[in-house]
Amino acid sequence: MQGETYSQAAEALRAGDLDAAGLDRPHRLLLEFVETITRHAYRVTDEQVQGLRDAGWSDEQIAEAAYDAALFNLFVRLADTFDIEPPAAYEPNGIPAAAARPSGPGKDQASLRSV
Repeated sequence: MQGETYSQAAEALRAGDLDAAGLDRPHRLLLEFVETITRHAYRVTDEQVQGLRDAGWSDEQIAEAAYDAALFNLFVRLADTFDIEPPAAYEPNGIPAAAARPSGPGKDQASLRSV
């Protein structure tokens, strides 16, 4: 999502705000599916996958979203394990809210950083 046309959506997604991103229903459902995989993969249901199909996503596209989510989750968990941070040049304004590590008591280990 580059360019002026997508800047509002991109900033909203970087902040983890799906509501402000102005996504159409199919894309919103796909990102909710990816969030489910990231936070609690065991909670993905047949109904959720069928909802993606009903919204127009093919089984191949749904599988690709699942593979991408799983791969990025792997990368983030490895980076977290070894305390690897991206060079500041990649995030000149700091780590976006959606990617920030949780901190403090009761922190959610499956942060959206993995999304």
